[in-house]
Amino acid sequence: MKALVIGATGSTGEFLVDKLLEDQDYKNVVIFVRRPTGKQNPKLTEHVIDFSKIDSYKDLIVGDVLFSCLGTTLKAAGSQENQLKIDFDIPAAFARIAKQNSVSCFVLLSSYNASAQSKVFYTQLKGKLEDKIAELLFEQYIIFKPGLLLRAGSDRLGEKIMVKVLNAFNSIGLFRKFKPLPTDLLAEKLAQAPKIAPNGTSIIELEEVFYFGKSV
Repeated sequence: MKALVIGATGSTGEFLVDKLLEDQDYKNVVIFVRRPTGKQNPKLTEHVIDFSKIDSYKDLIVGDVLFSCLGTTLKAAGSQENQLKIDFDIPAAFARIAKQNSVSCFVLLSSYNASAQSKVFYTQLKGKLEDKIAELLFEQYIIFKPGLLLRAGSDRLGEKIMVKVLNAFNSIGLFRKFKPLPTDLLAEKLAQAPKIAPNGTSIIELEEVFYFGKSV
């Protein structure tokens, strides 16, 4: 398979690229980035692009599966408008072009509680993206909806606090479905997904991510 990845430099995307490069079922891995990553591998092709001109690169968005791990925080984006561009506009544009170019599978890293009807900006944004991609009718559409992610070296104070709180509750048997998910494990599940999920739409909910693919 030939894999395409956006969000390849994020905390999950970086691990995903490594997993794909290690996996013999993926013969080529193509990443789209804002600046060079410095990664070197015979299977890897890196395209440094201007994400405001995605249609200019449509001839490069060709393969078997497109992984979207793209996302940011409101603090990093600076405004809801900028977050909308990064979390919605860019992956939606890649999805549209990928469908036009006969990419058969789309794997989306979304969020727990994502819904277009949500009153919370972030989860509403993610839900609208899920729906937008669903309209394209990919042969295989896989949505991962994890909860709190355990990121190595995270500098997000709120995230660190929540991880400690959840780990404390988990240790006494509470809120186990909200157990923090290491991003390297999530990346492993993402890489497996196109090989084991059925055709059509598959939604991997928060409590299912840890066990997804374990029987394979």
